[in-house]
Order: sequence, then structure tokens, then C-alpha cells
Amino acid sequence: MEPIQEGAQGVAVEDIQERLASLGYRIDQADLDAKKFGRSTATAVARFRLDHELSLGDVVDAATWSTLVDECYQLGDRTLYLRLPNFHGNDVRQLQERLNVLGFSCGKTDGCFGVYTEAAVKLFQESVGALADGMAFQDTFDAIERLKHVWGGKPAAGPHPAGAMGFARAASVLDGIGLAIMADDPIARNVAGRLLNLAQATNDSCGIEVVNSADEAGEGVRAFVTLSATPHDPHAAPQVGSIALDDVDTLPLRLRTALQVSRTVPPRTRIELPVGANPSGSFTIGDAQTYAVLLLDAICAAFDGLEL
Repeated sequence: MEPIQEGAQGVAVEDIQERLASLGYRIDQADLDAKKFGRSTATAVARFRLDHELSLGDVVDAATWSTLVDECYQLGDRTLYLRLPNFHGNDVRQLQERLNVLGFSCGKTDGCFGVYTEAAVKLFQESVGALADGMAFQDTFDAIERLKHVWGGKPAAGPHPAGAMGFARAASVLDGIGLAIMADDPIARNVAGRLLNLAQATNDSCGIEVVNSADEAGEGVRAFVTLSATPHDPHAAPQVGSIALDDVDTLPLRLRTALQVSRTVPPRTRIELPVGANPSGSFTIGDAQTYAVLLLDAICAAFDGLEL
């Protein structure tokens, strides 16, 4: 493109001024009224270039224009997905920041929709019961927006390990947790039973119960979690939100997110155990106990202060 510089006038200048103003750069009213690239517009351009690590200058060249357009995108302005060249811009950065806070790590918030961002989008979509195709469009944006009370104002470096919870605190959380756990298969039932034993050993009046169906749950149940050793079909949307027991550091955040965004009352989600379709006897008692411990820790951290 031909550089746009001081003295220019017209629609292109008006577009530049509107974009700069939307980003908080001050332009004199006289420049705006005349749609003229005056001194204040040039100053705003120079500050924009400096803020975005472009070469020093007050001219809108191709690199400056591309960066200006990128910075004006807001989450929801366009569908985001993995492609070459990668989508890049402020909307991608917003998506990465919010997913990181919610426990679905995109890695560095660089504003570039790469493979890590796509993987995080897929995990988030699965957690809210949507088709996990990695394409972020309005349904995905709406689900993220419903969780604004979670990610709003939080640092977005990600991932965000929850850390271990002390015994006394865990016992306090379990006292009023109101959680019913169901299981899809024998392996999941084994893990669920061990989890319940651990919970009752931590607090003998804990509010966790293991049931065969939702109809068996007590009146105080605030949420349902189904454990499953059966892999979810990646080409189909789960009946409820589904998360994987993989990254234990972010598991509490992902569990919390799945419950908070659930549209059912009480909220429901599914946790997939990393067993595989055909364990062939390789799944041991030790594995079941390990999963039970990890899950109980994650549940206590996820429900700590959780309002449903």
C-alpha cells in the first residue's frame, strides 16, 4: 500500500482516526472534523508505532496498517480456527487470555492462533458440551462470556496450577460440597468407590455420594460428576460437558469451568479417565487409587468457594 502521511485527507484517514481513537489515542477534533491527517493524527500514529514495537515514524505504512487492524479486532468479530497463515490479532489474544485463566492453557498469549490455541479451544468446547472441532465461533464466545466472573480481571499468563490444599481446608470443603458421582463402567465405578472412601476418611460427614443414577441422589446435591473410562468420540458433541483427567495442575480450574457453564440444573459434567478403550488388564488397583486421590484433590480445589 502507499504510505498515508501528514497532509492526506479522506475516507482512509477517517478510518485510521477511528481505529486509533477506539484504542485510546487522542486526536484533535479539528483533524477529525476535516478527516485530515494533521499533526495530532501523526502524533497518535507515532505513539501507536512505538507502543507496538514498530519502527519509529508517524506514517501509516503496510506494517502499521496491518498492526492497527489486528489491534482493533474484538473477540466475536470473526470465527477463529487453525489455518495458514495463522489468524492473529487482539481477538486471538483475548481468547488466549481467557482460556488460560479458565485452565485451558494456550501457552504464551502471543495473539497468534496456533496449534496450542486450537488444542485449548477443543478442550474448552468439550468441557461445555459442544462439538470439539477447534473452531471458535459465536457459541464458543458466548460460553466464555458466561464465565466473565471467573476470568475478568485475572492475570492471563497461564497455565495456573491450583496447588495442594491442606487437610483441614479439604475437610471443610467436603462438609457442604453437595456432589453426586456416577460411573459409566466398572473401572470408573472402582475409582468412584475409592474416591468416596478417601472423602469419608477426610470428613466422615462429607457431602459426596456415589449413585447409579441422578434419581438416586439426595436433596442436598448441587452438582453431578460422571466418571468414565470410555473415550469420548471426538467427532460428536458430548451429552454433557466433558473434561479429561490429564493435566492435574489445571484440572480443578477445568472442572470448575465445566460446572459453572453447564446449562443443566443442577450442573453436570463428565470426567474421562485416561485408561483407553481396551485396557486389557493393564489397569491396576494402584492406578485406581492414584486416580481417586487426584480426583478428590481436584474436586476439593474446584468446589472451594464455588457458587452454583
